[in-house]
Amino acid sequence: MTRVSTNMPVTDVQFNLRRQEERAADIMKQIGQQTRITSLRDDPIAAAHAVRYDSYLARLNRFEENVKYAQDHYNNTHDYLTSTTDVLQRIRELAVTAANGVYSGDDLKIMAVEVNELLKELVSLSNVLGPDTKQAFAGDKLFTQPFRLVEGTVEGGPETLITRVEYRGAGASRQVEIGDNMFLELDISGGEAFWAEKMQVFSTVDATDYRVQENGAFFIDGVEISVAIGDTLPSIVAKINDSAAPVKAYIDIDSRGLVLEGTNAHLIRAEDKTGGATVLRDLGIIAGNMHNNAPNWSPTARVAGGSVFDMVIRLRDGMLRGDQDFIGSQGIAGIDLSINNMAYRLADVSSRYERAEFAWLRINQQIPNVTRMYDRETGLDMATAITDLKMAQNAHQAILATAAKLLPPSLLNFLR
Repeated sequence: MTRVSTNMPVTDVQFNLRRQEERAADIMKQIGQQTRITSLRDDPIAAAHAVRYDSYLARLNRFEENVKYAQDHYNNTHDYLTSTTDVLQRIRELAVTAANGVYSGDDLKIMAVEVNELLKELVSLSNVLGPDTKQAFAGDKLFTQPFRLVEGTVEGGPETLITRVEYRGAGASRQVEIGDNMFLELDISGGEAFWAEKMQVFSTVDATDYRVQENGAFFIDGVEISVAIGDTLPSIVAKINDSAAPVKAYIDIDSRGLVLEGTNAHLIRAEDKTGGATVLRDLGIIAGNMHNNAPNWSPTARVAGGSVFDMVIRLRDGMLRGDQDFIGSQGIAGIDLSINNMAYRLADVSSRYERAEFAWLRINQQIPNVTRMYDRETGLDMATAITDLKMAQNAHQAILATAAKLLPPSLLNFLR
């Protein structure tokens, strides 16, 4: 015969009371946090989906911030380039005026003084700091002044003048992520924006019998180009032309050396990769790797293609000489090249801004969609939750009332 303990009804009542209390506490916690998933065991599958959606939402918000930063950056760059174009237009007006044959040599020298001041303004614009206190046109060298002035005396000049402007910045390779594996090019370097002519570098080293002696690589405008043992000059030329670098290469018929020519107006940057073959040095293109981004062309190489500053300096010097023929031909032509490149860079910045605008619209369509998916997995129906809470409380009260009638009297009942 099995003995039934009188503690069993008490234990059962306590168990059911605790279960209803826990149920009510869980519902109150869901209402307080406004989510139906307060722990993984509430709904493991929905929790896994919610974690993925939450992670994606965080990335979308980061992408949105990146797009806003890019748009602000493009607006500032556009303003700087527009101001530069205005200065160049004023210089061109002076050049046209100086070339009409009406003004004397002394008048041209007076115009040269204004051109020299406008040249200083161009240099100031090229070394401008953005709102984030970083150099706008230094490429990756955000805290390095991109253009360095070299002063000296000029024949016919009244005082010490700017004789050369050297670029000390780096290539523009900064990017911002606007989507998974989607990036926007952020910067335009000074070697791109403030250049006028397509640059050419002619090597005078006869490379007919040249062979690469060890594996390695070199960089053209930041693009890495690999070479292997035994590569000849024609194969190197082919690799350069097949790369993404904005440069075309060919072999000079007379010198049998390598020639690099920019596909647009920009400063060509060349460097051998550290450790391995020294291809560009062997071919007579560079004297060594760049130090502090200084020009590194081989002294035997012939380099052609000047910057905006070179064009303005040549025009100013032509005015100081009183050479109206030069001003009317090469002087104005150089300024026109500068303005044309500036217009191209302005169009480039505007197109990047347009892409950023479309990216912003796309992201702001995705954010509400992903938010709805997240809410679908974790969202709490408040009316249902309140109803469940009320039912749990009623069940708790019913258990207490039933227990009061069913449980046997205790010693306290006899002490009343």
